[in-house]
Amino acid sequence: MNLVSVAARNVLRNKFRTLLTVIGAAVAVLAFVLLRTVLTAWNVAADYAAKDRIATRHKISFILPLPKRYMATLREVPGVTEGTFMNWFGGKDPRDASNFFGSMAVDSATFFKVYDEMVVSPADMERWQADRKGAIVGDVLATRLGVKVGDTVTLEGSIYPGPWQFNVSGIYTATRRSMDRSQFIFHYDYLNESIPERDRDQIGWMAARIDDPSRSAEISAAIDKIFDEKDIQTATMSERAMNMSFMAMMSAVLTALNVVSVIILLIMMMILGNTIAMGVRERSREYGVLRALGFEPKHVRIFIIGEAATIGLLAGLVGLAVAYPIIELGMGRWLEENMGGMFPYFRIDPLTMVMAVLLSMGLSLVASLLPAHQASKLSVTDALRRVA
Repeated sequence: MNLVSVAARNVLRNKFRTLLTVIGAAVAVLAFVLLRTVLTAWNVAADYAAKDRIATRHKISFILPLPKRYMATLREVPGVTEGTFMNWFGGKDPRDASNFFGSMAVDSATFFKVYDEMVVSPADMERWQADRKGAIVGDVLATRLGVKVGDTVTLEGSIYPGPWQFNVSGIYTATRRSMDRSQFIFHYDYLNESIPERDRDQIGWMAARIDDPSRSAEISAAIDKIFDEKDIQTATMSERAMNMSFMAMMSAVLTALNVVSVIILLIMMMILGNTIAMGVRERSREYGVLRALGFEPKHVRIFIIGEAATIGLLAGLVGLAVAYPIIELGMGRWLEENMGGMFPYFRIDPLTMVMAVLLSMGLSLVASLLPAHQASKLSVTDALRRVA
């Protein structure tokens, strides 16, 4: 037995107060883990973006279309191994308009070659290619819509008004965390042939695989240089940069979440500091007795800091124990199934777990420094005379 173990046992001297302190700090840990998980999940699309994939959009804005003929030019650029294009459809489930999911018309011959992390069985792919109205649906979206292969689905168009009927040809899964598993993919030709002629042969953006990820910037610049001489100019960037540009639109929200997480840590430190200070004041006479028996000021500091570290460790572990089922098994699953476009992968990062425990202990230690210093500076007579 040493001084630290004795200090740890002091945590149970006032069980009720310790329990309330641990619960209060654990709630702060839970809030911290939740906010950090939101930030981590928001950045997952950029963190796990394909390094050998680039995207080309309208130079002015992502929402402006590009001519479909640009695709042929893009495929001829040196370094580009495969190219495809997409067009945002904006379809909604007429039974539940609030059920948001991504719906896109794609180049059926190349889309799944460029986005090979979207896995479709050979049978489903063959069925899809043979059906003009066929659609490939993410496994999460299929569960949410309650559909299976062979079912007929009707979507209500928002950008392209009217009811649109599709046949579910297959269901895809994803091998990369950044891929949204709640997308609705169908043939661009079906859309293009069904809209007014003045709106035809326009696409939303293009994506391409390149032979050397280290030349991403060079190839992107070459593509934009070619289209600089055209009527409509382009902006080409890596997939990570494209995803980061989407996140930039939410920069204010992300900054606010960062600020709130810091405030939560400060609140936790105040909770811990108050408990530690109360315990030190109640035990001043005990510390005086220890000093009279020959213990040095540093031993008193070790008692107080050791007790604080134990409380911080307990708070961190309890907070994680509560956070795991709430975030991993509850909220995370719901967000992945209902908001897969924003949070395709909502899980607690191991680094967040380690940070939560270390910060809980670290803040407890910081909160104990002043009470420990004051207690160690008390003379034996002053400590023995003090009444809590």
